[in-house]
Formats: sequence, C-alpha cells, structure tokens
Amino acid sequence: MMILQRLLLAFLLLFPLMLTPAADAAVVLVDQGHGQRFRVDGEGELDLSKLATILNEQGCELRLATTPLDAEALTGVDAVITSGAFLPYKPDELKDLFAFVEAGGKLAVMLHIAPTYSPLMGKLGVFHSNGVIHEQDAVIKENDLNFKVTHLEASPLTDGLQSFSLYGGWALLSGAENSRIVARSGERSWVDLNGDKKLGEGDAMQSLGVIIYGTQGAGEFAIFGDDAIFQNRFLDATNQKLARNLGSWLARP
Repeated sequence: MMILQRLLLAFLLLFPLMLTPAADAAVVLVDQGHGQRFRVDGEGELDLSKLATILNEQGCELRLATTPLDAEALTGVDAVITSGAFLPYKPDELKDLFAFVEAGGKLAVMLHIAPTYSPLMGKLGVFHSNGVIHEQDAVIKENDLNFKVTHLEASPLTDGLQSFSLYGGWALLSGAENSRIVARSGERSWVDLNGDKKLGEGDAMQSLGVIIYGTQGAGEFAIFGDDAIFQNRFLDATNQKLARNLGSWLARP
C-alpha cells in the first residue's frame, strides 16, 4: 500500500508538468476578443480544446487575448491564431498585425464568416470566394459541403499528410507571389456564384484553394478556408495530423 501511495503521489506531482509547456515554448496568442463562439478553453463539440492540447504538445504556450490585438498585446508573442471571428478587426489592429508578421511573427487564420477577415487577408494578398465550396468527389456522408481534401502541395502544414477533412469551407486565392495554395479541392468542386443553390452555367467549377501558406517580410502566415477542421467534433486522425503540423510550424523558431 505504501508503494502504491508513493507512486500515486509521484504521478500527481508530474501530471501538472505534462500540461505545462517547456520554458522555451513558443508563445502563441489565441484571439478570443472578436466575437469568437468556438473557443480553445471550451469543451463543447464545436470548441477547440483538443486543438489546444495538441498545440501544447507540439511546444506552444497558449495565451488568450480578449482585448484588441494591438502592438501592446503582441509584445513578447511568437505567433497569433485567429479562428472563427464574428467581429471585424479595426484599422489599428490590422496595421499592428501586419507589422507583427513583417517583423518575424507567424499568423494562422481559420475562416468561419469569411468577410470578417477580408481586410486582413487583403493586406496579405489573399482573397476568398463569395460562397462556400460544394464538392462532387470525396463527399462525406452525402453532404457536398463536407469532403476529403487530397490534393496537397509540399509545405510545413502538409508535411507527411495524405488527406484531411473539411466541413464547409471557403475557396482561397493567392493574389501575390509571396503566398501559394498548398491544399485544394477536387477538379469538380464548385461555388454557387449566382445564388440559385445548384450547379449551373454561371457557377465556377474547378479545383479551389482551401489552405494558403505564405511569407510576409520576415514572418509567415497560413490561412485555412474552414475553422471546423480543428473543432473537437471533427478532429479525426487526419485532422489531428494537420493540427500537429500546425503546432510544429507555430513552435518552430
């Protein structure tokens, strides 16, 4: 009994250390001050607590931001994550976020309501579609908004990845030489440009970008056309691999 008690005490002493990032962990600021409903400190099916655990395991020290993302908030930070914002960023925040990346910071953006991010993406030379992607191949459970993504290009985010699952994503377009599409939908995917909720002559049918990776000054950025990729409900084995790659990239010096 005494041995068992000692083992239990040792485990209890070590357990907090397992959850605590190393001293040299990258400081990752998670924005939760722009109306985000799906949170890294929430345990619901659409929250991001499992992603938070994975990022921690990959060497990230997560800090939550509920105030504006200004220069003061970004001081001492290595990377910023903004996922599923419902409220737009103010001009001063956009200026400071851009300067943060230019100076060597990393920025990861996951879209829920894409127009909320239009000004930020525009500063990085990235643009989004006016509607979500419909897929005709690799569809998940007969919902053409949910599908497997298998068209991948080499990047820190896709390293060792064969596929991942997307659940209602926006098409992304790189409009500058400093960024590129590293994950695409299938050749028969389409966006409903005329709003009639069916594929027709006025719609765009082609392979469409769903992840963009780029550089800006001394920094780097990644934009995901979907925020559900990393939500607790949808974090299957392949999406977990994508999350680990994200964490490794964020933690990399």
